[in-house]
Amino acid sequence: LTGQPNAMGGREVGGLASQLACHMAFEPADIARLGRFWGSERIAQTPGLMAVELFDAIGRGEVKAVWIMGTNPAVSLPDSDAVRQALARCELVIVSDITAQTDTAAFAHIRFPAQGWGEKNGTVTNSERRISRQRPFLPAPGDTHPDWWIVAQMARRLGHGEAFAWQHPHEIFCEHAALSGFENDGARAFDISALATLTREQYDALAPLQWPVTAQQPQGTPRLLATGEGWRGGRLNMVAVTPALPQARPDAAYPLWLNTGRIRDQWHTMTRTGSVARLMQHQPLPQVVMHPSDAARAGIGDGDLAEVASAQGFMVAWAALSDAQPPGALFAPMHWNARFASHGRVNTLVAPVCCPHSGQPESKQTAVRLQKRHSAWQGELFCRVMPPLAPDMLWWRRALDGCLHFTLAGRTPPHGWLRQLADSEGWQIQYADGVGGFHALAWRDGALMLAFYSGQRRPTVQTETIAAAFSAPPASAAARHALLGGKGAGNAPAKGRIICSCFGVGENAIRAAIANGCDSAARLGDALRCGTNCGSCIPELKALLAQTASLPEAANETRGGERVTLEFGEEFLARQAGGQVGR
Repeated sequence: LTGQPNAMGGREVGGLASQLACHMAFEPADIARLGRFWGSERIAQTPGLMAVELFDAIGRGEVKAVWIMGTNPAVSLPDSDAVRQALARCELVIVSDITAQTDTAAFAHIRFPAQGWGEKNGTVTNSERRISRQRPFLPAPGDTHPDWWIVAQMARRLGHGEAFAWQHPHEIFCEHAALSGFENDGARAFDISALATLTREQYDALAPLQWPVTAQQPQGTPRLLATGEGWRGGRLNMVAVTPALPQARPDAAYPLWLNTGRIRDQWHTMTRTGSVARLMQHQPLPQVVMHPSDAARAGIGDGDLAEVASAQGFMVAWAALSDAQPPGALFAPMHWNARFASHGRVNTLVAPVCCPHSGQPESKQTAVRLQKRHSAWQGELFCRVMPPLAPDMLWWRRALDGCLHFTLAGRTPPHGWLRQLADSEGWQIQYADGVGGFHALAWRDGALMLAFYSGQRRPTVQTETIAAAFSAPPASAAARHALLGGKGAGNAPAKGRIICSCFGVGENAIRAAIANGCDSAARLGDALRCGTNCGSCIPELKALLAQTASLPEAANETRGGERVTLEFGEEFLARQAGGQVGR
């Protein structure tokens, strides 16, 4: 159970392997105190295994059952291939999640449908010790239940129903509050014992407040240690530490650093955000960001496929060159998983080297090497359902409104794969095959089933137009030919890369607005609404403003290959004299 969903609250209830409930440690007095409060002789005597240690023990067969709640270790833990091997050989894997299909759930023998935060009733505690009531604002879908209910039902079936007889989260909260003050007498900072006798009505109406919440401080405590004295009296002590250098070091075989982290519109392993079409528009593909000098040594250009390898494994991503990236260091996002990319899991590369105190792995420091990944072709595939892909294909999947969208790369020409797929499904194929690449549309009873576009490099197509054709097929032959070219009829301008996910504002519209006189992020917001909601796109708006200001006037008129984007479909079909155009 990871702390990320409610880190402070998770620690208050003993959610770390190294502590017991209510900030108690594995001291004999604390263990005995818990035994007295709960009336139990079976209290854990020693700290448990931290996350990386736990999966090492599973892999060795020392832990034979694991219950994973609200996290995706098959993607998020270092050396994730070893984690997958451990889960595959574990005798019992239970997964509680709100998403049925995750990398970890694929290994589960039992899956429990849990509720998300907007469907649950309880409390959360933020990093300033503020306890807030969490009230559901969405109905619980299907057969889902809150985690406490699932745990209690499991306990009842194992013969411990009396100790887990709660009927409402109010009862759990009051028990938790009572434990926080049990034999405390000011010895432990976490004390909310004044809330232990709340009625259901008082609990439902609980206003946010900061702990400690005691008989002496019933309204909470906004600030601790204001006098400079420690919790048990005496002056606060500074503890001198000597930072340890990372164990992973670049060498001749792996000469580069790899840093992993987040990108703007994704969260953790994309189990939820990856299915939101709007959030996949900004950075739809995993990138590895590198300094141009490192790219030049590897023979990699901007937008090329790049393979990053370590002693643990490898991943494949799209190269993004940036002077802002330090030479000798790469950056890759941590989000992609086996549901969204064939070889996109960055933690496959990370060694399971952990801090001896916190258990935190060295996710920010991995020694790697870089090389260009060659492919005979690259393409864009749009389809209603995921088709069987050829074994040699690299693929990256994302959801659009109305269809699935895959970016593909392969070494074997795609013609045979696509024709075999069409024959097996009974589709009618419309295709264009020539020097510019291979394009195809698949139809059944007038409905568009698949659209495919390929070339030596990723073709530029109007994604939103193609996606719309799955719900409203083009009505005329001219419109179908335009769709075969990867665009809509009437030369509608493409949005380009989406910059503002909130309002779907693309780079092309932003550049046009800048050319028409919008000289600040605020004026762009007035004209296009971009940057006026969450604000996370404002840095990119400012970067586009600065970039455009540095270009000569002539470049402003034809920037970014816009004419190629707009004219691609007609030019492609016009070049087919040496190829094939037909049905």
